[in-house]
Amino acid sequence: MTDYRSDLLRLLSTRGYIHQITDAAALDALAARSVVPGYIGFDPTAPSLHVGSLVQIMLLRRLQQTGHKPIVLMGGGTGKIGDPSFKDEARKLLAEDGIKANVASIKRIFERFLTFGDGPSDAVMLDNAEWLDALEYIPFLREVGQHFSVNRMLSFDSVKLRLDREQSLSFLEFNYMILQAYDFRELAQRAGCRLQMGGSDQWGNIVNGVELARRMDGTEVFGVTTPLITTADGGKMGKTMAGAVWLHEDQLPSYDYWQFWRNTDDRDVGRFLRLFTDLPLDEIARLERLEGAEINEAKKMLADAATVMCRGAVAAAAAAETARKTFEEGATGDALPRHTVPGGEIGVVDALVALGFAASKGEARRLIKGGGARLDGEKVADDTAVICLGDQPMRLSAGKKHHGLLTR
Repeated sequence: MTDYRSDLLRLLSTRGYIHQITDAAALDALAARSVVPGYIGFDPTAPSLHVGSLVQIMLLRRLQQTGHKPIVLMGGGTGKIGDPSFKDEARKLLAEDGIKANVASIKRIFERFLTFGDGPSDAVMLDNAEWLDALEYIPFLREVGQHFSVNRMLSFDSVKLRLDREQSLSFLEFNYMILQAYDFRELAQRAGCRLQMGGSDQWGNIVNGVELARRMDGTEVFGVTTPLITTADGGKMGKTMAGAVWLHEDQLPSYDYWQFWRNTDDRDVGRFLRLFTDLPLDEIARLERLEGAEINEAKKMLADAATVMCRGAVAAAAAAETARKTFEEGATGDALPRHTVPGGEIGVVDALVALGFAASKGEARRLIKGGGARLDGEKVADDTAVICLGDQPMRLSAGKKHHGLLTR
């Protein structure tokens, strides 16, 4: 592990955030002597971000924890195009009203992780629509376009992936990397921003911005990327049987959020504690050495800490108590996902889909056939069974970890 002088790079290094840095020595020296404003961009493609964005949110939190200034850049402008990086196909274009609504919704998430204000290390939130919407095409081509080589842009892995698969890459999408580079240059001028951070798929875009700021203004700026976060079994972080793990409680109940972290693979516990909580490293080292049934205590600490940060202490405590009652006492809890059944009758297959335990009826039938569905603790053997509800809720379970309530 590299010996860094700055608190920033030491923290990022010891907790496992660093994949690539454009000029580690120069950035380390800058961060050791002055406050570094750094940004990450988030395109508002939905009303909430999900767990796949959490590493980047935590990066901004680490920046602030070490005395530097986080800039949250909302992609109100670039969101009208969509980032083509490592996507199999073009994103559906969003209407302007939808983008604005998503920006307003997403803003609430960051207030849980960062302190906003006017101080030197207080976070600020900007929207690139402020400058991108005002661009004039011909002047932009003359002033900015001359600094980009199409040959080089075609060599980026994110572009080559689409072309090698003979999948269409529109001129609209191809412009995205130029606009992102322009964002970095604009933030350097407007906000003194010296650092852009992002996932490993953003390396080419970040390098473009570093070079554009140098060529147009002679400004030295830097880039840091994080490794691709996958689970121990090779899966993509945040992908579950029931779909995306959303950060907003109105799109995913807090119990389900808590349970996502509680279900972490034994092999991922230490890494996730370093990335997604503020627990001290010596405490994490102790927890990741636990074996057998004891590792469950580490998972509960991960679930508690991650949920407190995102949903608040009250929601985390309620989720933990619901889990305790559900698994230790076999009771039903208020925070479990619920589905109200009009008329009081529903097929078990439909119920599994309605609670989000299966993505389709076919998947629900396979779950039942494999013995993974239980109704009030009793195995469901018949996929044509109809659940008839009385006055009391009934608990439907998928495997050992997913539980929900059916009510009339």
